[in-house]
Amino acid sequence: MKFHFLSSDNPEAKEAENKFISMYGQNTAENSDYIIPIGGDGLLLKSLHNMNNLNKPFFGINFGSIGFLMNNIVDQDLNETVSNSKKSYFKPLKMTAKSVDNQVFEAYAYNEVSIMRQTHLASKIKIKINDQIKMKELICDGVLVSTSSGSTAYNLSAHGSILPLDSNILALTPISAFRPRRWRGALLSETNKIEFNVLDNKDRSSSVTADNIEFRNIEKVNVESSNDNKCLVLFDSKHSIEDKILNEQFNF
Repeated sequence: MKFHFLSSDNPEAKEAENKFISMYGQNTAENSDYIIPIGGDGLLLKSLHNMNNLNKPFFGINFGSIGFLMNNIVDQDLNETVSNSKKSYFKPLKMTAKSVDNQVFEAYAYNEVSIMRQTHLASKIKIKINDQIKMKELICDGVLVSTSSGSTAYNLSAHGSILPLDSNILALTPISAFRPRRWRGALLSETNKIEFNVLDNKDRSSSVTADNIEFRNIEKVNVESSNDNKCLVLFDSKHSIEDKILNEQFNF
């Protein structure tokens, strides 16, 4: 097997990278069989964005603070571990946004697309699902759409639902909703197309972020699941990601 290792700036991750390279060798990303990010979830996310066009499997090794989507391996043979790993396809969200001055932006997100207020005033957002108005006015700090792989990130911090990786569901989650105060969001099939319209956008300007790519002064945002840039992510069969997701729902 041919591996391409890369690590975060964490000294322990750098040390682990050097150890793995000495044990298994280093190949270019293009000539490798597997891409091995060593760090936290942020590094895995960055790797997916930067190298999805190579169509290589990703096997992340946890040396981050949380590393929910990473694998914990200690003194295991990497060849055997990767060979027996479980496969999961990460489908990104395709985000298309229009600004108040009619600029059009496009980006992909493996975790979430989020709209946030830019001023001290709360955002007012109209929500459409498949061209049908489902909420005329959500008054909030923001709102996000999360993939199943991103549901344990910002979505969970905003009190959104944790989604199994194979659920084919998107989480629509408000961020500090003021009206309707008791609305906790919705779970949607990934076949749905979601549209957000920022109301009173001159006085209540809002930005949109697709993972870590931000666009400001937004008027409209369309979000849908996409087969473009889909990535194969591998998980150690001895430490099931499904068990981690299940256990996380019972952590208080």
